[in-house]
Amino acid sequence: MTQWGSKYLGDQGYAPIEILRYYYGESMYINTAEQISGIPSSWPGYDLTIGSRGDKVRQIQQQLNRIAKDYPSLPTIAVDGVYGESTANAVRKFQNIFGLPQTGIVDYPTWYKLSEIYVGVSRIAELN
Repeated sequence: MTQWGSKYLGDQGYAPIEILRYYYGESMYINTAEQISGIPSSWPGYDLTIGSRGDKVRQIQQQLNRIAKDYPSLPTIAVDGVYGESTANAVRKFQNIFGLPQTGIVDYPTWYKLSEIYVGVSRIAELN
């Protein structure tokens, strides 16, 4: 498919799926889902540590608990949005399991490793 040909069809009022079908045949379709939840959000731009509070802490706590179902040595913790000792200890254990420095702080590398493992164990990347 050429960029110019698809632009021309778009300019003619073709919808994206119609453009795909023009080039690839009528069997093309777009699979949709009503709602996808649980997709990790981006790093907040600051470390989460003891004393941190809010939705980002709650997200990390939920992800740690979901990961713990597949990694039983990881403790489950209260999902309360408050980063206390139990959250820090769970983060340290997570960091230990996945080869990160065991600081108990959710920094940039820890955030993205948590997101990566969470997506893998929760299988949200697979839509059926």
